[in-house]
Amino acid sequence: MLAYDRSGSGPPLVLLHPLGADRRVWRPVIPGLTAQRDVIAVDLPGFGDSPALSGDDASPRALAAAVARFLADDLGLAAPPHVAGNSLGGWVALELALSGAAASVVAIAPAGLWERPLAPKPELARSVARALGPVAGAAMRVPSLRRAALAGSVGHPDRVPPRDAAALIDAYGSAPGFTAANRAMRAGTFGGLNAITVPVTLAWPERDRLIARPHAVPPRVRQVDLPGCGHIPMWDDPAAVAAVLLAGSEPDRAGGAGEVVRAER
Repeated sequence: MLAYDRSGSGPPLVLLHPLGADRRVWRPVIPGLTAQRDVIAVDLPGFGDSPALSGDDASPRALAAAVARFLADDLGLAAPPHVAGNSLGGWVALELALSGAAASVVAIAPAGLWERPLAPKPELARSVARALGPVAGAAMRVPSLRRAALAGSVGHPDRVPPRDAAALIDAYGSAPGFTAANRAMRAGTFGGLNAITVPVTLAWPERDRLIARPHAVPPRVRQVDLPGCGHIPMWDDPAAVAAVLLAGSEPDRAGGAGEVVRAER
């Protein structure tokens, strides 16, 4: 059983968080969704309050399979839901679509669309997060420290409340599934965009310092720019992110003919 929060009414929309975060990253966006969607924010296996997968496979495909089982078996969803994810969560969302377990996908700065696997990377930032954990609450109340801690992932760190910033630090440092998921993510690529038959929207934050968009995507994939946003854009512009998620999960608007548009609130 995976940990989750559920609220709202309408077609189900599943939200999947980035590597090292948990379902709390979606809280700024959820109020803009619940009037039109049944929103299910999930902790991926090994993150937040969800147990890690058994065995050694923590690849995005394995994470997606666990999410699919949870949605069908534990939540009893009769049909594939709409799915949105950020970074690693975006890759997992694409895997769900590729396997037939998603009605549509919005992937925000998705991992895995790089040309070749990435080299291993020391977990220095995670070690700092672990060390900071006991004092994160106090440290994130200092604006300069909050900016320093979040500048690599958030476009406007001052828009992140201290409590939320401390939660990000805690999630990043404490996730038991981080190392396995990070290694698996960096060791592979996602090459299934052409084979996905449901609507796909790729959203690209303008100030993303971590992931660059690919040189080309299939013509049927819709691309959206998120102006002024960093890699984790939920605090930068929650209204724009909510608008992208709603548009991407509307059957008559999702998956345009390869155009690149700017997000509209």
